[in-house]
Amino acid sequence: MKIAESWLREWVDPDLDSEALGHQLTMLGLEVDGVDTEGAGLDGVVVAEVLGVRKHPDADRLTVCKVSAGGEEIDVVCGAPNVTTGMKSPLAVPGITLPNGVRLRKSKIRGIVSNGMLCSAVELGLGEESDGILELPDDAPAGMPLTEYLGLPDRVFDLDLTPNRGDCFSVLGVARDVAALTGSPLKPPDVAPVPASIDDTLPVEIPLPEGCPSFAGRLIRNIDPTARSPLWLVERLRRSGLRGISPVVDITNYVMLELGQPLHAYDAARVQGAIRPRLAKPGEKVTLLDEKEVVVNEDTLVIADDSGAIGLAGIMGGLSTAVSGTTTDVFFEAAFWPQAFMAGRARSYGMHTDASLRFERGVDFDGQGRAVERATELLLEIAGGEAGPLVHQVAETHLPQRKPISLRRSRVSLLLGLDVEDGVVTGVLERLGLTLEANESGWEVVAPSYRFDITSEVDLIEEIVRIHGYDSVPETTEIAASPLLTVTESVVDLETVSATLVARDYEEAITYAFIDESSNAPYAPDGSELVLSNPISSEMSVMRSSLLPGLVASASANIARQQDRVRLFEIGKSFHGTLEASEEVVRIAAVSCGTALPEQWGLRAIAVDFFDLKADLLALLKLAGDASDVTFRSIEHPALQPGQSAAIVRDDHEIGIIGKLHPQVAKQLELKRDAFVFELDALQALASAAPVADPVSRFPVIRRDLAVIVGEDVSGEDLVRTVASAAPDLTRDVRIFDIYQGPGIEAGLKSVAISLILQETSRTLTDNDADAAQAAAVQKLRETFGAELRD
Repeated sequence: MKIAESWLREWVDPDLDSEALGHQLTMLGLEVDGVDTEGAGLDGVVVAEVLGVRKHPDADRLTVCKVSAGGEEIDVVCGAPNVTTGMKSPLAVPGITLPNGVRLRKSKIRGIVSNGMLCSAVELGLGEESDGILELPDDAPAGMPLTEYLGLPDRVFDLDLTPNRGDCFSVLGVARDVAALTGSPLKPPDVAPVPASIDDTLPVEIPLPEGCPSFAGRLIRNIDPTARSPLWLVERLRRSGLRGISPVVDITNYVMLELGQPLHAYDAARVQGAIRPRLAKPGEKVTLLDEKEVVVNEDTLVIADDSGAIGLAGIMGGLSTAVSGTTTDVFFEAAFWPQAFMAGRARSYGMHTDASLRFERGVDFDGQGRAVERATELLLEIAGGEAGPLVHQVAETHLPQRKPISLRRSRVSLLLGLDVEDGVVTGVLERLGLTLEANESGWEVVAPSYRFDITSEVDLIEEIVRIHGYDSVPETTEIAASPLLTVTESVVDLETVSATLVARDYEEAITYAFIDESSNAPYAPDGSELVLSNPISSEMSVMRSSLLPGLVASASANIARQQDRVRLFEIGKSFHGTLEASEEVVRIAAVSCGTALPEQWGLRAIAVDFFDLKADLLALLKLAGDASDVTFRSIEHPALQPGQSAAIVRDDHEIGIIGKLHPQVAKQLELKRDAFVFELDALQALASAAPVADPVSRFPVIRRDLAVIVGEDVSGEDLVRTVASAAPDLTRDVRIFDIYQGPGIEAGLKSVAISLILQETSRTLTDNDADAAQAAAVQKLRETFGAELRD
């Protein structure tokens, strides 16, 4: 936001020079991003009166003007089409250099000596457009230096405001802060109610009070359509970065810059029926002031009359009711549009306006009537007319509520590191417009209607130090002990996990926590309540319930770019629960596609399968110690292919999933290769117990092999567990080394070959020991699964 120093000093005039004032603005948090000097280099330019105009004898487009600058009369050759007898205009005399670099000298133009130049705004550096010489008001004193008359040079501060300081997008807001900081009196203009001279009003209906809890308007009839904005008004707008257009439009912009309340002006003769702020209807269209037609979204507030939508509320007005050069009846509107109805609305149409900027950040909900009164006062002064009564409709229950905030003395001292006297606290907050009531521990504070950023105790403490001065906070050197961290064996750190997967030929990926709702659905069958109200895009509207959607999408993108072998992993958070009770879980996920091993001449290419990925998973689980307490249980999962999916279980708790990606999910992602994935709850998967040392036996092992026939639905893991439990004191290991189905084996059955590895730590086992262990294993299998030994 740009603000002229001269305008600011009319509201508050601290005993600071321009440089010091700019520094204090930055220290207030209103960072000065740049300072421009308006009107520099205009020494020698004076106000002149045109006494007479005659045609140049030798040039059709030139005139010879008799000009007086308060002294002798001189001739000036002028080519401006708007020069007339009696007008006042800036005169540059020979010998000076204008801001555009032109050095003036007395010269003959087509045989007539010109003793100077009547200047346009562009030539003086006071504008970007010009249709002739700059016309000054009739009361401008001839001979007065132009810089003195226009209050130049003037510094313009370009403030880089943070989004929370919506109140400072106005001269009033900045002046409040400067007055609070310096103690200088705040001198706002006296905005008195304008008495109505006619009874005419424009009907206003508020069908949606929660979307428009405050609406002020006034009808003004019979203004002069030929009136022009005064130079002082146009100059202030120009120094603030806005171009003068017409009195009505200029006044709405001026009041917005002055008070922070955006206004809109309607040509009352073009409004049909009552004005109604409401939500847009499906497919409703409106043509805006920039002549662009937009289809309005149903969540957007519009201003409507009997003809339909006539503008986007708080963003831009419509062309159908715009004021023009023939407008004589004007309706001023100032409304409060809540931030919940404005956030992101302008951006959804690719727009960014001064009004939407302010409403998105918060506008004083108590300033609508004052803004209309101010605009009415200025319009009557500039263009005349007859004002009707102010119409101000307020729905108190839908206005933001200013709740008391508890401010504790102890908390102020703790956060700032210094003791602030009570008088300083109350003085700062009262100068900022807050109301206080003392209690035993501190104060109960209520923020004013224009401070949307003050909602908690820390906000109040920030205000105290901001005004009291950051340089008043003492600089202290923190001294803290740095003991060695306790080395724990109860949890495997994530860096070790990353290193292990990298060593197994995986590459780490980082994907977005925001994903598309349809991508999230297979991993959250019941849907997710963590839906963003204002997402960056529709593809990033939900907080992810799993890391796998992003990883699989990344794998698909790599395969689409001719990568034959993709192995990715990610360690990150998934999000669950509701907005009121959300939960974040750290997870480890991986995806593997393509060949099991890198391409080489010594081995033929073999596609990765379930068991390749399971081996990588077990390598992770073994980081936490013995992985024998981890089991795999067949499950049905909407994102995984039936028959190739399993839950990973530890101590009867499911800690993750593993399996082949479901073909339908792969098809949606245009993934043209089989993909195998796993995902673990990191906290549960990496929980580790201190290792226990077992002595290494010096006695030999005995191996006994047996083959049993069991039902094909019996898992190998259940078989291994059952055999191991038959002779636990002797069994060192149990391995499945062959599974067979085919000729010789009935349908629905399978042959499983199992090895028993037997060993004792105190003696050499005998054949009788081995026979007994084998017999016990067969008996246990027969009782549990109905197994039969295969011949």
